[in-house]
Amino acid sequence: MGSFLALGECMVELAPADGGLLRQGFAGDTFNAAWYARRALPASWTVDYATQVGRDAISAAMLDFMAGEGIGTGSIRQREDRTVGLYLITLAAGERSFSYWRGQSAARMLAEDPAWLAGVLAGRRVIHFSGITLAILPPEGRATLCAALAQARAGGALVSFDTNLRPRLWEGTAAMQAGLRLGASVADVVLPSFDEETALFGDATPQATAARYAALGAQVVAVKNGAEPLTLRSGDGVETLPAMPVAQVVDTTAAGDSFAGVFLAGLASGRPLADAAQAAMQVAARVIGARGALVPGAVDQSLAAQTR
Repeated sequence: MGSFLALGECMVELAPADGGLLRQGFAGDTFNAAWYARRALPASWTVDYATQVGRDAISAAMLDFMAGEGIGTGSIRQREDRTVGLYLITLAAGERSFSYWRGQSAARMLAEDPAWLAGVLAGRRVIHFSGITLAILPPEGRATLCAALAQARAGGALVSFDTNLRPRLWEGTAAMQAGLRLGASVADVVLPSFDEETALFGDATPQATAARYAALGAQVVAVKNGAEPLTLRSGDGVETLPAMPVAQVVDTTAAGDSFAGVFLAGLASGRPLADAAQAAMQVAARVIGARGALVPGAVDQSLAAQTR
């Protein structure tokens, strides 16, 4: 039995549907990862989400949705003075862009209470957060969260960090670079995307990205690179795995999130590193071939069984 916890912001998602309509759902990078981890982990594991939401109708609907999907909500704090954020997906040739409304997002207050945060993290076996988790917080909140994560890591938790860049959420390039270094410094597993990393840090190769994060203390780095091979670094060892073929790219939303959830489930279940990565790439390929962040059936029974 184990406990998986993801921290961050879940939002109301409006995604394109047939006939020019929009479909409402609930999603967010770390929540998506938890959703996929729930489907890849044994039933004996608990999967929980930590965030803050409002006490309004849409916040209540979000909590009901999470619980219905098997995600524990006991680590979510409700606030009278805030609500949840909303984003709209626009698709062009399978690539997505986002428009956000998150000025009153309660998740921005995630790290304001260190004692509450420490309680949420206590006793977890796997903890997952992202660059977005850090970016929505004020600078002092980032420091508070990372200090709490470092303490949880010292206590035996496996901490995972998906760099997941959203430049518009940061104060500027220097703040974003500093934030990613801070997040990586408290993580055992780092999950960067090469196109984002080369744009921000000037990395010439995925191997350079992996080496940079290893130097910050990561034990495992998995550098995603779209249709190009995945680069895995563990200790001083580096290997590449060919990308999974995708017949048609429909929507790349949550490709990296699904990878993270299944990859971490594999590692937590004791699968070899390359096997966990292969399973994660298989799921991500299925997610890319369908619309939306949460794709039912992407983690099939045979794949889930392999993680046990």
